[in-house]
Amino acid sequence: MKRNNFSAVNKVVQSSPVVKQPKRGLCSSLRQTHALSVLLDWGTLPHHVLLQVFQYLPLIDRARASSVCRRWNEVFHIPDLWRKFEFELNQSATSYFKSTHPDLIQQIIKKHAAHLQYVSFKVDSSTESAEAACDILSQLVNCSIQTLGLISTAKPSFMNVPKSHFVSALTVVFVNSKSLSSIKIEDTPVDDPSLKILVANNSDTLRLLKMSSCPHVSSDGILCVADHCQGLRELALNYYILSDELLLALSSETHVNLEHLRIDVVSENPGQIKFHSIKKRSWDALIKHSPGVNVVMYFFLYEEEFEAFFKEETPVTHLYFGRSVSRAILGRIGLNCPRLIELVVCANGLQPLDSELIRIAKHCKNLTSLGLSECEVSCSAFVEFVRLCGRRLTQLSIMEEVLVPDDRYTPDEVHTEVSKHLGRVWFPDVMPIW
Repeated sequence: MKRNNFSAVNKVVQSSPVVKQPKRGLCSSLRQTHALSVLLDWGTLPHHVLLQVFQYLPLIDRARASSVCRRWNEVFHIPDLWRKFEFELNQSATSYFKSTHPDLIQQIIKKHAAHLQYVSFKVDSSTESAEAACDILSQLVNCSIQTLGLISTAKPSFMNVPKSHFVSALTVVFVNSKSLSSIKIEDTPVDDPSLKILVANNSDTLRLLKMSSCPHVSSDGILCVADHCQGLRELALNYYILSDELLLALSSETHVNLEHLRIDVVSENPGQIKFHSIKKRSWDALIKHSPGVNVVMYFFLYEEEFEAFFKEETPVTHLYFGRSVSRAILGRIGLNCPRLIELVVCANGLQPLDSELIRIAKHCKNLTSLGLSECEVSCSAFVEFVRLCGRRLTQLSIMEEVLVPDDRYTPDEVHTEVSKHLGRVWFPDVMPIW
């Protein structure tokens, strides 16, 4: 990229010998050309304007732009430009994503580590990329990071890193930042001792903690976080570390109102995990303390593993079933989940869910969103469900094959009735055939 040469051209025009007095129109044109040359001299743009432009550029283009002139290079090193950064670490042989160049990583660590506030690491499925992320973390000793995110784009590669190496690198940030407010470390080997270090250095500032699928964290470890981080507003964890003690700690008078609680209920080997029950009084205490909290539950279980759930009133607001769920469990949801806002059933089998859906419509008065796939509902029951819910259903995603024709409606006729009850045009979703 080269700087504009309109200024030089204009000077040549003005200094050239003139035999005849130029016409007024020509003088006006020359003045306009001079004004245009000034406007197009990008090197004179104010710092704050250049900063806005640089913030929209990808990192590689930003680095190239910094070599245009001294002024642009100065803007390239303004601290505001380095407060938010995402390290992309991929192996070229196994990933299509571009990786942050090693030389640039070292430049950031040497010159801009103190400016980093919002940092994330995006790694592919390779152990080498996860280890590279740990190496960078261990060098962030002069930083004041506020948000930290570790993201695996494929399988959780951080789990393949030696636990001691990962924990050592992570605690460098925990100890040196002192102002962490948001941490996303899901699918990592973080453990209880490292959480205690987090609490010891960031208890006053931590607001969000996402740590689902962290097998080395126990219920005692997460309870330590809840006891000391009184400002925690969002929490994501696995069901196996959810306990009555944790819910009561989050409901204490000194704790702020919890806004979002995400719980992943996962089983890889059917029958090997026996899930515990959470007492109704513990849920009640949480809702009394934080009446507006969203309780989100993701289920990846087999049908025989649901026995411990929804026997009593459960304040869940968003339910997602990634595997098959029985009619009996859906029936319990209709009776014991009065706060339910969203329900997604990805699979159920060949038994129609007519009575279960109608029960949910009658008892779950806050329900606004429903998604159904790989299950069956008669067309009449579905129309009745929509009639009972009415226009509060803002999201309705039903695969076409879910609707079973009966003596009242065919799938082609359902959209007319449903559209009437919703007050807007609605059609079932169709799987595209490419």
